Amino acid sequence: MKVIELHRSVTESNDRDAEVLREELRQKGIFFVNLMSAAGSGKTTLLSRTIRDLKEEYRIAVLEADIEAEVDAQTIESLGARSIQVHTDGMCHMDAGMTRQGLEEMGLEGIDLAFLENIGNLICPAEFATGASRNVMILSVPEGDDKPLKYPLMFETSDVLLITKIDTLDYFDFSIEKCIERVRYLNPDIRIFAVSAKTGEGMKDWEDWLRSEITAWRA
Repeated sequence: MKVIELHRSVTESNDRDAEVLREELRQKGIFFVNLMSAAGSGKTTLLSRTIRDLKEEYRIAVLEADIEAEVDAQTIESLGARSIQVHTDGMCHMDAGMTRQGLEEMGLEGIDLAFLENIGNLICPAEFATGASRNVMILSVPEGDDKPLKYPLMFETSDVLLITKIDTLDYFDFSIEKCIERVRYLNPDIRIFAVSAKTGEGMKDWEDWLRSEITAWRA
């Protein structure tokens, strides 16, 4: 497994570079998802379930961004998806230049669907465009339904919200209705799916959304 070290951003005009990368990926027919969340929300678990469900339909790749460690990339590779681990040398986000480096090192030949598992926090990743086709964020039930009040930019910049670990709703003080109300106040157009990667509940709706977006992206 290859691991690359990214010590600094290589671009000064990130929004422009992100748009260029996005269009290049569109021309190649690759749908690229920037997956963001707090640490411990279950990004890798959600990705693993998604890969298992969709790997017979799409050739999938995952760019795993982390400050250190390679465990997430190893998990993804064990499922049969292409993966590379990116170390950000302490930086709390990925930007378009860093993302391009990672994708080029990993290689996208023959890939249909790619994910960036961004650094785990609810602040920095929301501020930097990566070149993704869509921004998707995860909010897990144990984190609480007040996160839209504390980290509004993350919810404002995301195209999709996945409320995960709904199999734990009986054990935490979390109101899906209150959470959705708060999120839609910030972002009326956001798509919201309540899912459990553990039980599979809600996963079909999320995966059907991916299928429809991939089709539209290639049109």
